[in-house]
Formats: sequence, structure tokens, C-alpha cells
Amino acid sequence: MLGVKEQMEVIKRGTVEIIPENELIQKLERSVKTKKPLRIKQGFDPTAPDIHLGHTVGLRKLKQFQELGHKIVLIIGDYTGMVGDPSERSSTRPQLTRDEVMKNAETYQKQFFKIIDKSKTEVHFNGEWFSKMSFLDIIHLASRFTLARMLERDDFSKRYSQQVPISLHELFYPLMQAYDSVAIKADVEIGATEQKFNLLAGRQIQEVYGQEPQIALTLPVLPGVDGVQRMAKSTGNYIGIDESPSEIFGKIMSVPDDLIYPYFELLTDLSLKELREIKKDLDEKKVNPMILKKRLGTEIVSLYHSKKDATKAQEEFEKVFSKKELPEEIPVFKLDYDQPKIWIVKLLTLTKLCSSSGQARRLIRQGGVYLDDKRVEDENLEIPVEGDKLLKVGKRKFMKIIRSKH
Repeated sequence: MLGVKEQMEVIKRGTVEIIPENELIQKLERSVKTKKPLRIKQGFDPTAPDIHLGHTVGLRKLKQFQELGHKIVLIIGDYTGMVGDPSERSSTRPQLTRDEVMKNAETYQKQFFKIIDKSKTEVHFNGEWFSKMSFLDIIHLASRFTLARMLERDDFSKRYSQQVPISLHELFYPLMQAYDSVAIKADVEIGATEQKFNLLAGRQIQEVYGQEPQIALTLPVLPGVDGVQRMAKSTGNYIGIDESPSEIFGKIMSVPDDLIYPYFELLTDLSLKELREIKKDLDEKKVNPMILKKRLGTEIVSLYHSKKDATKAQEEFEKVFSKKELPEEIPVFKLDYDQPKIWIVKLLTLTKLCSSSGQARRLIRQGGVYLDDKRVEDENLEIPVEGDKLLKVGKRKFMKIIRSKH
């Protein structure tokens, strides 16, 4: 196990706050002296079936703690997931069924262990303890937190002042997350900056139950590929870790230049020395940002696929975008349609190049749809069904359309 100073240098990488830092140093000193690892917790509510690079920020911090010799404890929120985290929410989340949560949880676990070592990880579903609690236990837990304290949360206070409904079950979420820390005796809990209230609630509830309070370690919320909004599947502003190498590489190449360093820091295994060199090159404009983006794309594709896949993805990108050639492999869609013409919007949704008619119309208006290398400018365009066609949506999505033979 490294010394405390060396551990703190690693732990601080990409971290926003450590609350309180002096207590973490004390815990680390005791850990080094006794050779007893700290218990590092992070909870995940499986509210969607896949994880994206935004989720990996916390997982990569867990990996760093794991490599420092500490014990990682993952909490899969089968119970909290049915409540829904109210953090940063302007309205009540739709409640998921237990079946939906458990199905998503299965996918989550497969993806977690692409990043952290499964053999050195403790995994719990918080239903292990919540399913056994009596109503008296719940009253006892609720009695340890005041409504005034709960309304200190920005999301709750805003909704309350604007007379937007707050369901009673939402008030239980921070208490449930806090009690998770009691159940597994957490020394440190990791979460995004928006989780700060919940992490600090964990400290308070641990003390109530006679435990030494955990350290709250917050991490930045990762911006999505637009560089403005947070990374999220709901906005299409994400890079999924299970996406194809060419899709991941292409999306990385599209991010704004000011995200290059944060992405390197939060999403790759580069050493602190290498990070300092990249930051210096960017600050002093010593290198073309495109070169660094290609390196970033290669690093990230290699993590979730392989170095060979990363090299091929870069070659494909350069072929399509630098040399203006078509990719080697273009998916084929066999069009089974009994009318002589088809509406362009319908074709885009049938091929799944667009998820909805609204998105198809929007992309056409933005000039992002091409048919046989010509931009589609009319969203009411009807296309003859006969003959092969090449559809292109955005910069990276291609589809060859052929007529299905009856």
C-alpha cells in the first residue's frame, strides 16, 4: 500500500471536493498503519439498461481506490431505484417496477466489471436490508432527519417555492441512500457533485447509528458530446461503452476542444505526468487539438474494445472524414414497401437512423440528412422505391437501401 501522500495525489485526480479532507487523511493513516483497507462505496440506481462514459467517472475513481488496495463496495439500488433519485429534478420521477429495475441491474453488473476488478469487489442490492425493515424501523430512521434540513436541498426548495408537487416518497430517498452507508459501514462514499446532499446525509445518519462518519468525495458531472448539457441518453448526448469502436471514436472526435483535457483526466488511464504534459500543450497551443482528440479516441476505444479496434476505428474515421471516402462496411436495409414512393421521414424511422418522426424532421431542417450524397432540404420529400440508395444521417451514420424482392 502506498503512503498517504502518494494515495492523496491519486485520489485528488479529477475530484471536486473531499469533505472533510483532514478526516480522509486520518483514515488513510490508520489504514496504512493497520494494513486494513478502507471501504469505498458508490451506489447505482439501475433506471436505464446501459451505462455511458458519464457513469464511468465514478467507476474509474473506484478503480483507483481498488488499485491503492482499498475495498470497493457497489450498491445496486433495487429499492432506491424504485423510488428515484430527486437530485437535480424539477418534477417527480416516474416510478419503475421491480422487474424493470432488476432487468437493468443485470446489464449494469456486466458493464461495471469492464472497469473494476470483480474479484476484489463487494456487491450488494439494498433490498438486502430494506426488505427486512419493519414500519417501526422506517419511522425510527425518518425521525433522525428534519423537514427543514430536507428543504435545504436546492431541488426540493425550488419545487416547494414554485408550488411544484413533492411526493412524500421522494423525501425518503436521501435517507435510504444514507442508510446504505450504515448497512455496509462505508468509510468513503463517491458521487457526482449533485449527490453532495445525499453523501452528507450519509455522514449524519452514520453518526446516529454509532458509526464513524464517511468521507464525501464528489466528482464532476461529465458534459456530453455537445459540451454543454450533461451526458445523458435521454438527450442523445452520450457515448455508450457498448457502442461500436467506430461510433465511440467518431463521437469523441466531435466533442468541443475544451473537453479534451477533462475527458483525458476523467476517462483514461494516462499517468499524472502525461496529463500535465497534455494540459501544458493545450494551454500553450503547442499541438493541434485534432491530434489530441485522435489520441483520446484511441485511448477510450482501447479501454472498452481493444487496441486493434481503436486503430481500425481511427483509420475508418480518417478515410471517411479526411479523404471523403465511404466506410468499408455499410449496413444494408431491405425495404419491403408496396407503394411506388416512400416519404423520407418514414424511411429514416423504418431504418432506425432516426428514433422518431420528430427527430427525422429536425435533422432534415438542420441539413443533416443526405440521399445519394445530396442534402435533403424538403422534409416532405417522397422517394421512388425502386433502385439502390445511400442514406447518410449526421457525420457517421450510413445505410444502403435496397428493394426487398417479393
